[in-house]
Amino acid sequence: MIIVFDLIIIILLFALFGYGHSLLASNEFKKYLVKNIGDKIAFYRLFYNLSSILFFAAIYFLAPRPGIKIYDLPFPWDIIVLALQILSLIGFLWAGSFIDAHEFLGTSQIKRYLRGKYNISELDEHSELVIKGPFKMVRHPIYLFSILFLGFRPVMTLFYLTFFICMVLYFYIGSIYEERKLVEKFGVQYKEYQEQVPRLIPIKFR
Repeated sequence: MIIVFDLIIIILLFALFGYGHSLLASNEFKKYLVKNIGDKIAFYRLFYNLSSILFFAAIYFLAPRPGIKIYDLPFPWDIIVLALQILSLIGFLWAGSFIDAHEFLGTSQIKRYLRGKYNISELDEHSELVIKGPFKMVRHPIYLFSILFLGFRPVMTLFYLTFFICMVLYFYIGSIYEERKLVEKFGVQYKEYQEQVPRLIPIKFR
């Protein structure tokens, strides 16, 4: 019974993070900020990233840890899984190289603000539609490689499995909300991209 209660707490904590993270990332909330703080929204992206890291870390470390080990892979399987995890990390870095890291972090926005060239119609980010490299295989390669990196584990506990499932759901649901914003911004161009390229799994289902 205690284990079930712990699992419910873990799920609720990560659901709280996912809801808050998505709400603060919504265009509706950003437009509300623009009405109240104008071009100072240039600082929002960096604040959003830092606060998300702190909030996520707090939830991760405060969540209960059911003391149940599901598996502990023996040699050489542990090395094989570790190698796959390293490959997924390389894939993550590869996918990340196709986006503007400074724009993603929020430092470019602050530089534009300080130069007096910030465009509030872009809200908190100047984004371009990327359809090359790993983005030709799936629409969200960073999410895909993140899931693979988190999933390849030589040792699996009940806590980590629950955490992993929560993260997979977060990435999938988050991609839905993210694509709504992309359709709003890029219109038909993104809708055509959606039809041609799968969301997370590099297999085209009919």
